[in-house]
This record gives sequence, C-alpha cells and structure tokens, in this order.
Amino acid sequence: MKPKSHLFYQTRSRRPVLAEARGVYMWDVDGKRYLDGSSGAMVSNIGHSNPRVLEAMRRQMEKSTFGYRLHFETEPGERLAAKVAGLSPEGMEKVFFVSGGSEAVESAIKLARQYAVTVGQGSRWKVISRNPSYHGSTLGALALTGYAPLADPFLPMMQAMPKIPAPRAYLDGLPMDDPATGAHYAAMLEARIVEEGPETVLAFIQEPVGGASTGALVPPAGYMQAVREICDRHGVLLIHDEVMSGGGRTGKFMAAEHWGVDPDIIAISKGFGAGYAPLGAMIAHDRLIDPVLDAGGFQHGHTYAGNPLACAAGLAVLEEIESGELMGNAARIGALLKARLANLMQRYGFIGDVRGEGLLLAFELVADRQTMQPLPKELNAYVELVELAYEQGLIIYSRRTRGGIDGDHFLVCPPMIVTEGQVDEIIDMLSAALDRFAVRAGFAVATA
Repeated sequence: MKPKSHLFYQTRSRRPVLAEARGVYMWDVDGKRYLDGSSGAMVSNIGHSNPRVLEAMRRQMEKSTFGYRLHFETEPGERLAAKVAGLSPEGMEKVFFVSGGSEAVESAIKLARQYAVTVGQGSRWKVISRNPSYHGSTLGALALTGYAPLADPFLPMMQAMPKIPAPRAYLDGLPMDDPATGAHYAAMLEARIVEEGPETVLAFIQEPVGGASTGALVPPAGYMQAVREICDRHGVLLIHDEVMSGGGRTGKFMAAEHWGVDPDIIAISKGFGAGYAPLGAMIAHDRLIDPVLDAGGFQHGHTYAGNPLACAAGLAVLEEIESGELMGNAARIGALLKARLANLMQRYGFIGDVRGEGLLLAFELVADRQTMQPLPKELNAYVELVELAYEQGLIIYSRRTRGGIDGDHFLVCPPMIVTEGQVDEIIDMLSAALDRFAVRAGFAVATA
C-alpha cells in the first residue's frame, strides 16, 4: 500500500512513482517501462534526460540560478532571446520570457491592451477566440478558453470573451482542401467583429494547429490567410497561441509557417523548454513594443521571468533541435505515424478521424463514421482507452472533443527523437488497447 500523499492534483486517483526517464521511455519504481507517446502533456519535445541539456544546466548552476530581471540582464536570457527572434517571423524581435503557457497568453493579451491604450485606441478590449479552444488556466487566459468544464465554474469571476466556432470541417462535412471552406469559417470571425463593433475588438487568438481541446485540428485551405486579412481590415491584432504547436513539433518551428501567415504576437511554451525547466515566451513585433516602452514600459511581469537557469535549458533545447535536425524528423516520422494511425481505421470502425501535422497528431472515436455521431457519453472512452493503453505501457493524452461535453479524441505526440521502430511499438501497444476497448464496448473489429 502506498503511503499517504500530500500532493493535490485533479482527482483522488494515484499513479505509479516515477523512477527515471530517458529518451522516449520512462520507468516506475517497480521497473515497468512506459513509452511516452504524448511527450507528457506535449512537452518533452527532445525526449527525457538529454545529456547535453543537462550539462548546459549544470554549467549555468555553477554561475547563477537566479537574477531578477529588473536588477540584471543575463547572458542565457540575451542569447535565448536572440535565438528565438531569429526563428520568428521578420520584425518579431522582442521576447518576454515567462514560466508557462498560461503566463505567455496572459502576457500577450496584456501587451495587446497596453498597445491599444498607448496609441489612443482604448475602446478596444475584447479578444475573440474559438469554441472549443484552450488557452490556459489563469483567469485571463481562461476567459479566452472555450471548454465548458474548465471555464464554467469560474464565469462569475472573469470577463468572458466572444467566441466563434473552430474550423472543424471534418465534423461539418466540408472539404478540407477547398478554399471556400476556409472562407466559410473565416467569415464567422468577420461577422463577430462587426457584431461586437470593430472599435471594441482588440485581438483574435487562435492555435494554428489545435491542441488538447480540438485534438490537433488543422485549418482548412485558405482559412489562415483569410483570418489575417480580416484582422488587418478591422485593425484587430492577431495572436497565435503556439504553446503546444510551436518549438518544432509540427515540422516547422512555428506551426503557422505551414501557411506562410505571420501574427502580431506569439505565445510559446511546453516543448520550448521541453520539460527541463519551466519556460515560455511571448514574442511580439517591434511596432507594438516600441510605443509601450516609450509610454513608460510594459506594466506586467513575473518573478521568474527570464530565469537564467531556465533560459540556459531553453537555449540548449533549441541547439538540440537544430543540431539533431529534429524538425525534419518530426515531419518525416510524423507522416509515417499519421499513416499508421490512419491504417487503424480499416480495423476499427469506431475511429472516425485521424488528423494533425508532424508529431502533433490525434485520432477521434465515433459511433458512426458517416454522421460523426460521438460515442455514448457513458462509455467514458476518453478515459477508458487512456487507461488501457497505460496498462500496455503506452502513454497517450485525451480530451472530450466537443467543448468538453461529448466526443473522445486522443493525442499521439511522441518526442521529436522518435524512430521508425518506436512507431511500431506505439502502434502495437495502441492496437492492443483498442482491441480491449472494443471488447468492453461491444464493438466489432475487422480481421486482417
């Protein structure tokens, strides 16, 4: 029997105690091995216990572990900021470090608001987002989140923001490769801006490739470009939440690069620090930063912003991504893994969709592939399949697909160092879990 735990997370359930983690594998104290098929919460982009990152952190620890941003500049912070600016769209050369994704999103919307006030557009304060979506757990970021179980309990405590439907063409039966589909969903943004009053709308925030709330949703043809044009037409800032999709996981450093669309502000975290230290960043265009600094400075901050140890870790992570050509591996192995996941649809009729980009991938379970009717809610498939995979030694990540209420999707996002042989392991363990789920749920499985 485990000793009493004083840790408090989401539920009373307990997990095995972690003993060590190396590469794509993790071991508990009883010696059982797990393949980290979701990179934790899509965080461990370069795998666990990378020796070069650990050595970079040791070197920094011997120099300093903390230097408050108002008292000192630090070499790791300056070097990492320069590196990030070089990997970001042209003109986006100002970087503000934080400790996580929620802080990055909070920083983005606060910068947008301060910029508007500074340039005489103080009537702009509304930030439009999508439903479903997830942008963080702090109250400002949660106000942007379109995921009822997470947001609804706190509605009286925050200013809820306007929402538009996410471009889920696969659920609406619309062709992904038709620019008219992208125009259809983008038109919803313009209609909402007009409805709210353009003079009140500050920004629109979106994930270029969806994260947990939509399960690696990829936008339809023309959508990203149309959104950029609409924002420009109405003087609305475009914020890209690349907390999960940034850092190379999709095969590009920023997922929006796949569509050649540049935002005004970017929030990045998770794989940016790759789990070695709490790290995130807001990246912004100079034209937004300069007026704010001239007016007295950015009225926002966190104690650990720009922590030298975290920045040293982040710099080493980026060097590993570049030297190991991990973005190329994410694109190549991601295409292989996506094809293997799609092949499972031939055996399991309850897999309704496979989607994503690079190694940000997901599959969705449905009761009917033609209508995309979700599985009965009482099956709790989004919990059951994760547990069955965990028993097999495979870690995957799940959420309710439709605003947190119905539907079941599963993210399969191993570290960017994953090999073809490890893809075989993932598919074998996932197939075993799906077989057991089919038996429990009473579904037929096609024979080979």
